[in-house]
Amino acid sequence: MPLCLMCSNMKGLHGEQEDGARVMRVENVNNPYKNQPNFDRRFLLTLNKLYVWKLVEYERVVMLDADNLFLRKPDELFQCGQFCAVFINPCIFHTGLFVLQPSMEVFNDMLHQLEIGKHNPDGADQGFISSYFPDLLDMPMFHPPLNGTTVNGSYRLPLGYQMEATYYYLRLRWNVPCGPNSVITFPGALWLKPWYWWSWPVLPLGIQWHEQRRQNMGYGAETTMALIQCIVFVGIIAVTRLARPNISKLCYRRTEKNISVIQAGLKMLAIWSILAAYILPIIIIPCTIHPLLGWGLYLLGSFALCTIAINAFMLPTLPVLTPCLGIFGVLLVMAFPLYSNGIIRALSIFGYAFCAAPFLWVSVVKIMASLQASLERENFFPRLGESSPPSGFNKLY
Repeated sequence: MPLCLMCSNMKGLHGEQEDGARVMRVENVNNPYKNQPNFDRRFLLTLNKLYVWKLVEYERVVMLDADNLFLRKPDELFQCGQFCAVFINPCIFHTGLFVLQPSMEVFNDMLHQLEIGKHNPDGADQGFISSYFPDLLDMPMFHPPLNGTTVNGSYRLPLGYQMEATYYYLRLRWNVPCGPNSVITFPGALWLKPWYWWSWPVLPLGIQWHEQRRQNMGYGAETTMALIQCIVFVGIIAVTRLARPNISKLCYRRTEKNISVIQAGLKMLAIWSILAAYILPIIIIPCTIHPLLGWGLYLLGSFALCTIAINAFMLPTLPVLTPCLGIFGVLLVMAFPLYSNGIIRALSIFGYAFCAAPFLWVSVVKIMASLQASLERENFFPRLGESSPPSGFNKLY
């Protein structure tokens, strides 16, 4: 009986009940390499992958990470031998997807090798498994038998079973002629994994990952939260607009001794409120929501929070919203579908940033000038307990 096993820390009770997944609960394997100099703490528990060798009730297991995107059914992988993997690096195979034959003998020997401190260059699962199967590079390439039988031994898998996303970004199309173009993998920066909404259109292939998720799992929980946040953001826009005459009435007892300190403090408060308007939505929006919905909600949230700063400090609207407009523009530039290759795309993004930088600088200057003018206006900060002078009254100095 073959098994396709997904290795993911995101799989929980919700997935067990609704996705029909069989979850194997295990004790964490102690990582003896956690104190070596080059160890990355996010790989502390990746040696739990070794438990896959305990699934002896299955004939073959395809072990894969959650950031794999399937372009076609790779059922022929279950015809491979005792261990098969793809060499993305010319000398080191990748453990984002590999085929194995479960064996308690191999599993126990792996645990023994951990105890005696077998060499592991990165301290993670990839370094250990690569050291455990050091001769895989010399093994023949796997070609599935046409009669559907299973082969024995170890084999190298064609690159088409682990196409690294960076191969795509150079030409904005696949150009991997060796083997079937079956599986895309997304190694690299942790915060640019395809399931995060902000990774698209920074990395264009993320939208394909979300399309697969939309077809298989949907976005039930995230959509509900996004709808609630959308209502809150619209409410903020309406309330700040209606309450504008009262928001800016900041009162304090003004003395010659503390006026400069108060003005400096209010300047910092205004600047931080604008920065928060562009940072806070990233934090509160569900990170695994669909990118189109995520970016739309981000722009709405930033606009809503900017209105608070605009109305509270009587700032000009356009300069405060210039970063929001700039972000929308760069999204259009990055997502533009007609680039001939990745180099043209990168140059277009750089050119847009170069042209947008002066507008951003001018907006900062205008915000600071407007803020200074607002702070110096008598009617913006009335003295506590004093009434406003009658209309038409001019004080002579």
